[in-house]
Amino acid sequence: MDNRVDLIKEFYQGLPTNRVKLETFHYGFDFLEKLLTDGIVLRYGERYITGRFYKYKLANVPKERIDGLLQAHVRKECNVCLYFDGNANGLFCFNLDINHKVNNTVMIPEMAVAVTLLRDILAGAGCEPLVIASGRGYHCWCRLDAPVSNERLHKFMLGAMARTFYGLQQNGMDHRKIKANFYPDPRTQDTVSLRLFGSEHMNTKLFSQVLSREGLLDEAASWKAFEEHLRRHAIIAEAFDAGYASMTSAA
Repeated sequence: MDNRVDLIKEFYQGLPTNRVKLETFHYGFDFLEKLLTDGIVLRYGERYITGRFYKYKLANVPKERIDGLLQAHVRKECNVCLYFDGNANGLFCFNLDINHKVNNTVMIPEMAVAVTLLRDILAGAGCEPLVIASGRGYHCWCRLDAPVSNERLHKFMLGAMARTFYGLQQNGMDHRKIKANFYPDPRTQDTVSLRLFGSEHMNTKLFSQVLSREGLLDEAASWKAFEEHLRRHAIIAEAFDAGYASMTSAA
C-alpha cells in the first residue's frame, strides 16, 4: 500500500470511516453503479455551486473500501472528506476562512495575522497545530493521545478563537474579516465534514500545502512535515486539561 495512505489513516484514526463525503469530477449512472457496491448507500449527491465538480455523501462504507478511496485521494483522483464522532474525538480542527464573497481566495493581512496568533495561542497551551492551506484560508489540526468529549473540545476552541480575535483587534485589524468554524461542533457534526490532507482543492487545483512558521511548503516538504507532526505532536491528556483550564478561564 502507498505509504501516504498509511500516514493519513494513522493521522485521522478515530474519525468514523463508515460515512464519507467524496468530491470528484465524475458523475452519472455508470459512475454511481461502480461506486455504490458492497452495501454503500448514497445519502445525497449534488453538483457544487460552481458547476465544476460533484459531492456525494456515502454511508455504510465498509472498512475494505476505505483504502481504495484514500488511494484515489492521494493520487488526486478525488477528495475524501471525513466526519467527526458524535460524542468524543482525538482530533479537533479550526477552519479559518476569509469572510467575504469576492476574491475569497486572495489572502488578506488579517488572515496571516490570525493564523499566526492562533498557532502561538495553541502552542502556548501545549497544543501545537498542523496548519494546512485550505484554499480560502487554513485548517489548524490538533491531535490528542486519547478522545476528549466534543463539549470540552468546543469550549477549548471557543476560548482559543476569542483570544485570536482579541489579538487581531490589538493589532488594529477587523476580526469580522475572518470566519472561524470548529470541528467537531455539536451543532453541525452530523452534517459537515473536512477534507483530508494530501488533496488538491477542486476549484484552484492547489495542493493542500503545510504552512510552517517559515511559510508554505511545497508538496514533498508538506508530506514530510505531515509525517513529522504525526510522530511528534500528539497532545497528552494532562497537557490538554491544563490548556482547557486556561482557555475557559475568565481572564
